[in-house]
Amino acid sequence: MVTLLDVAKKANVSKMTVSRVINHPEQVTEELRILVEQAMDELDYHPNYVAQALVNKRTNVVKFVTLEDIDTTEPYYMNLLFGIARGLSKKQYAIQLVTDRGQIEDGNFDGYLITGARSSDYAFFDNLKKPFILFGENHHGYDYVDNNNQYGGELATKYALSRLYQNIIFIGIDVREPFEYSRETGYVNTLQKNKKVPQIYRIANHSHAAQEVIKNNFHKFPKDTCFICASDRIATGVVRQLLDEKAKVPADFGVIGYDGVFLDQVSNLKLTTVKQPIFKMGELLANMLLRKINQKGSPQGEALIKPSLVKRESTR
Repeated sequence: MVTLLDVAKKANVSKMTVSRVINHPEQVTEELRILVEQAMDELDYHPNYVAQALVNKRTNVVKFVTLEDIDTTEPYYMNLLFGIARGLSKKQYAIQLVTDRGQIEDGNFDGYLITGARSSDYAFFDNLKKPFILFGENHHGYDYVDNNNQYGGELATKYALSRLYQNIIFIGIDVREPFEYSRETGYVNTLQKNKKVPQIYRIANHSHAAQEVIKNNFHKFPKDTCFICASDRIATGVVRQLLDEKAKVPADFGVIGYDGVFLDQVSNLKLTTVKQPIFKMGELLANMLLRKINQKGSPQGEALIKPSLVKRESTR
């Protein structure tokens, strides 16, 4: 049976250093951590995190709290949960799903991963007694993980311009939240740099709302227009109504979505979209929370991951 001493010898470090890498990785350099982790992998050494949890009076349980309707999000949260589960499993942590606000503080657990938060929820977070990380950009100083929404807006807009669409219109979500502002900012900044005038519509995050916008304003949209949408839900509605109006997509009208989880592939025309690295963000969420628990609640800051552009049938 491989022991801590075997790992120390393999990495040519002390047992104390190996212990620190396992229990307090923030106390060692990245170079040293990688060296010890490589030795652990080569020797197939697996720390007994359950025993460590008993010593540290932890439960090895994390609550995943969603503050929005999880039934309306397609496979988005399934991908996120798989990423979180992968990150937690490395330290033998279990995940508990909470959808009822009244159960947020029930039972024994070590911390929270919270998604679907809105500005109205922030006062509640200040009263939480255990470490938490938010999934979603915020400007209130809470630790969070998200994709780089502003970069995503820029990415979509630059691509629309590169496809020689002359009119670029943004259809956003009518919420006053940082992720929406950031996506709009990426769009606006890019257009202004190219000496074009931004045009923004804000609607509920539903495909039928997007259809209504196109139906009611179709006569205003000249050919050579590309719609940058704040979600794939909105984009699917835009495509559907454009086709109902007998518009030529993508020759005369282009559509770019945002998310890249499922709807982009089942739209009438497969969507060009800004793809969020959901699985990777889930794993990062788990790692950040476990680090915060290990550091007794020390701030972790923000982590923004760049999305990518997937080019499909809805743009030329």
